[in-house]
Amino acid sequence: MSHPAPIRIVLADDERMVRTALRAILSAEPGLEVVGEAATGAEAVSVVRELRPDVVLMDVRMPEVDGIRATEQILAHAQRPPRVVVVTTFENDSYVYDALRAGAAGFLLKRSDADTLVQAVRLVARTDSLLFPSAVRALAARHARAAPSAPWVSRLTGRERDVLRHMAAGLTNAEIARRLDVGPATVKSHVAAVLAKTGARDRTQAVIAAYEAGFLSAG
Repeated sequence: MSHPAPIRIVLADDERMVRTALRAILSAEPGLEVVGEAATGAEAVSVVRELRPDVVLMDVRMPEVDGIRATEQILAHAQRPPRVVVVTTFENDSYVYDALRAGAAGFLLKRSDADTLVQAVRLVARTDSLLFPSAVRALAARHARAAPSAPWVSRLTGRERDVLRHMAAGLTNAEIARRLDVGPATVKSHVAAVLAKTGARDRTQAVIAAYEAGFLSAG
């Protein structure tokens, strides 16, 4: 019986002790493989382009190029971009919101326990879900640059609106399909339409755009 390929991970943090701790936790888990490390944002971009991992754990405050710019560069130029998870000290950090706007799949707090870390890596690698959608709503309340007149809102169909709301709740395509009683291929088509109409590169950016346009309420 064949086994699935391991989830390949790159760690980007300017503190060696943090990288060492993350490596120890992740490497002890079956199906997870830390393939590279980076101590700066610029190095992270280079390492990711060379190694093409599935997941990047990205500190936001790093020398040379910060984690936000590094995330933008990684996601903009990769043919099959990895899922980037921002690792931060403070949940309400404006850096986190900017990283989500850049397309990060979510974020983890540095105080998270080992189980949470491992589960988060597996989640973003194997599904299209977003991490901590409730925290994204809180961040949107503090940081969204509202643009209620965004023209794309009126171009959404009723079903696309439903799909976008479920995306914001962190549901995967398969979960949305069950909620709406349609096939996964239909949901995938609706998600693609939402991305095209919002001008978003990925579902994280689409959700952020929805908050900034006033389509979703942070409350």
